[in-house]
Amino acid sequence: MTRIFKIVALLEGISLLVLFGNMLFLKPTNLELYKTLLFPVGMAHGLLFIGYIILATMFKMEENWSFKKYFQVCIASVIPFGTFYVEKKIL
Repeated sequence: MTRIFKIVALLEGISLLVLFGNMLFLKPTNLELYKTLLFPVGMAHGLLFIGYIILATMFKMEENWSFKKYFQVCIASVIPFGTFYVEKKIL
């Protein structure tokens, strides 16, 4: 299960960066491509985010994480590159 959580953390971090890249770099230059990519990238990120939080909650219950550790893992999903830190340092 740790392996699945690490994979989801990695994919969630990548999807967040792709979503930010879409907003920052494509929107000003190519509005049509931006609109085309917004829904699929946003949907993938949303599903991965929900999966990440569910897996973090399952790990909290299974491994008796402290609230502080659980909070750090959950907050990392909102910060760019945060899930990469969690995957390397905390897990």
